[in-house]
Amino acid sequence: MKHLTQYFLRGLLTALPVGLTVYVLALFLGWMENLSARLARPLLGEAYVPGLGLALGIAAIVLLGFLVSQPFLARLLSLLELPFTNLPVVKNIYGSLKDFADFFSPKKSGAQQAVVALKPPGQEMELVGLITRSQVDDLPAGFTPGDRVAVYLPMGYMIGGYTVFVPRAWVRVIDMPVEEAMRASLFAWMGNAEDSTRPPR
Repeated sequence: MKHLTQYFLRGLLTALPVGLTVYVLALFLGWMENLSARLARPLLGEAYVPGLGLALGIAAIVLLGFLVSQPFLARLLSLLELPFTNLPVVKNIYGSLKDFADFFSPKKSGAQQAVVALKPPGQEMELVGLITRSQVDDLPAGFTPGDRVAVYLPMGYMIGGYTVFVPRAWVRVIDMPVEEAMRASLFAWMGNAEDSTRPPR
């Protein structure tokens, strides 16, 4: 009975991430197909076939990404954002989601977006975080001036995190993609990339 329980847990831990990923992806693709179909079916009529709406939706997203990459349209987009950035409550939700999306934007790759190990002097402990601000000169009065950086320290299982402002000498850049570090932080750095595909013993 003990072995059956272990096998069940191992099977569940193996199937659960795959199942949840497929489920969420299916929900998103289904929503995109329904939305795109409602827009495309009246125009195409009998020529519409299932799946065409999804293809058109993906093409529209790619086209939108290309358009907002153009400087003149980026300025126009900022005007379209005005209702979302000025309405009470709405501006807080929209601003938070936009800031989160912008942080992982390819335009912000580089030194500004780096995984670092934060180690205060005289301490053996290290904290893994993300540099979110590489200089503090433009912060409001009251912050400690100097060669300092802002480091976001995510908490396990994404229940929150802390942003700390520390001297640049306290941090050391880690050769690791931001997405990988966030994924590792999500599960409190349990195991490594190679161990993540192995069943627990």
